[in-house]
Amino acid sequence: MKKIKISVISYLNTSPFVYGLKRSKLIDFIDLCYDTPAECAMRLKEKDVDAGIVPAAMLPSIPDRKIISNYCIGASGKVRSVVLLANQPVDAVKNIYLDGESRTSTLLAQLLLKDYWKTDVSMLPLNSTDEINPDRKDAAFVLIGDKVFDYEHKFKYKEDLAEAWQNFTGLPFVFATWAAVTPLTNSFISEFNHALSTGVNNIPAAVAEHRKVLNYNDAIKYLTENIDYDFNFAKHKALVLFWNMVLKLKSKYRS
Repeated sequence: MKKIKISVISYLNTSPFVYGLKRSKLIDFIDLCYDTPAECAMRLKEKDVDAGIVPAAMLPSIPDRKIISNYCIGASGKVRSVVLLANQPVDAVKNIYLDGESRTSTLLAQLLLKDYWKTDVSMLPLNSTDEINPDRKDAAFVLIGDKVFDYEHKFKYKEDLAEAWQNFTGLPFVFATWAAVTPLTNSFISEFNHALSTGVNNIPAAVAEHRKVLNYNDAIKYLTENIDYDFNFAKHKALVLFWNMVLKLKSKYRS
């Protein structure tokens, strides 16, 4: 029997999902693939995998996708791992380098810079972590994922993008959702969600077996206080608003 390939983003914030899936009845029928957010979206778009946790901005561009879970990677306030780092206030920065691992965070940064901080800056791709230089005074860096933990204390200013979004819109933010491009049975989806629930309800155990990017207590605090896994009504509303704002942003730059 052909296994169902599932792409999982290889960050600390997905470790509860991985923990639950590895202990589920599905484990003998699935093949877990570990990718960056951008890789996950591309693999799902090309149907190289059957399902995956997809960056929010990429979901509309994936044909035949179907959201399959009431769990997500989201935040209701500070997310900590999606930030703009600088050595001076945002409105004084001349160049902002954008982490290419997630299109969602790149677009979120662009929206906030334009409509929330109302500043006009040059936005450039961050090609490598070697380019992250805490000594630069004229530059800021939008970073995502586990690498943030290595750099968050090396800059004078840290703007949390999820917190800025909530201050701007009054809503939480959704960074990624579970979607499939291959038809899955109702029983599979039910067991899949049960596995995710198992992981979310056993965060200390999930942290204990994840590679160490934070100390144990700090990792638990991050996953329980910064990450909000519930894909509820407010997050659905926020996701639609984000998509609409992205469309307007793209339309503006085309005109």
